[in-house]
Amino acid sequence: MDHRLVRGVEKALSWSGPNMLGSDFTRGGMLGPDLCTRLLTPTKLLDLVMRRSLASPQLRCFRDGSELHPNNYISATTTKRGQGIQVPSMRRLGRLIESGCTLVLDSLEMFDPTMEVACRALQWWSRELVQVNAYLTTHEAAGFNLHWDDHDVLIVQLAGEKSWEVRSPSRSAPMYRDAEQNQTPSDELLWSGTLYAGEIMHIPRGYWHQATRNGHGAGFSLHVTFGFVKRTGVDWLTWLADKVRENEEFRHDLDRWGTPEKRVLQEKGLSTIAAELAMSRLPSEFLAAREKERPAHRHVATGGTFGNPTSVVCVAEFPPHLERRDGRVDLFAAGKKITFSVGALPALEELLSGFPVILDELAATTGLDVAQLANVLIQEEICAELIPELSLGYTDLVTSDSYSKKL
Repeated sequence: MDHRLVRGVEKALSWSGPNMLGSDFTRGGMLGPDLCTRLLTPTKLLDLVMRRSLASPQLRCFRDGSELHPNNYISATTTKRGQGIQVPSMRRLGRLIESGCTLVLDSLEMFDPTMEVACRALQWWSRELVQVNAYLTTHEAAGFNLHWDDHDVLIVQLAGEKSWEVRSPSRSAPMYRDAEQNQTPSDELLWSGTLYAGEIMHIPRGYWHQATRNGHGAGFSLHVTFGFVKRTGVDWLTWLADKVRENEEFRHDLDRWGTPEKRVLQEKGLSTIAAELAMSRLPSEFLAAREKERPAHRHVATGGTFGNPTSVVCVAEFPPHLERRDGRVDLFAAGKKITFSVGALPALEELLSGFPVILDELAATTGLDVAQLANVLIQEEICAELIPELSLGYTDLVTSDSYSKKL
């Protein structure tokens, strides 16, 4: 999927691909200002917040470096039919914004089609799951105190400016659930300065950092962080632990009361099987299986109730995998395996490209029954009908000749 954000990240950071993700701290150049405003603006963020029932920790607010109690910005309200729900109090939030605060909304891709498409493009690029959080800071408010994240992040400054401090890690490859605590910041300062609208910064896992608008006076900052949770050897071993259930020996109880000889025999048997499994199910197989088995993102399903789909788009979390053999094509995606005749391959490649596809145009160029193929992919939740609301997430952000001609 050729997405403007992906191209902008690579150009700004002088990266040739995702292989640099997680390697070193990097501060990059500028994205186009039109791309920044296309992704998100302060008022669009507040409008998204206003129209949803949100609660902490998904929506948080900070002032003077400390997190405010949700009662300061969340209120209980009653609908006209008497249903009680929790909603952000826009009046209270407005006062906090006016006096200076940092508002944080996690998992923005769950609410906004533009961010959903941006995250999917970054996932196809990196082969890792991506979540985006938004941070709106007003006046001289501070954000989080000095901390480290258990995942790699790409920080995109969308509007205003904010000062940052980035330090080297104090523990190699720290994890959220770890063998040792990691609470002492490093003394090595890598960079201290101001990030301006359009600039990008990459902070790998474990690097200490903090941000603030202290000293900037009146104004605001809006940035988003795209978090990449990469797989580790621990994840591979966890996957192996699930696979080992296929072996009867591992389903038996551990022998606690048997003779020493029987206990030793069981221990050797389990150790041998575990070693053989680790050698036969390598990390590369785990990564490939993860991509094939990951369920598709949430999407609207109408079943043709409002008319047959005219455009579709692939919504798999990772690029679908096609294998051609013996006159057929096997498709692996979203936890499914579907077999097609090899003649369907030209249409399948377009339908699974990540670009919105206009079915009539693809049918005209391939001479195939594209509508039938699309319906199969929709029913298997690999593709989704391109409803107008989802289409907005692609407009001006992906390049596709057949798609752009209709916009």
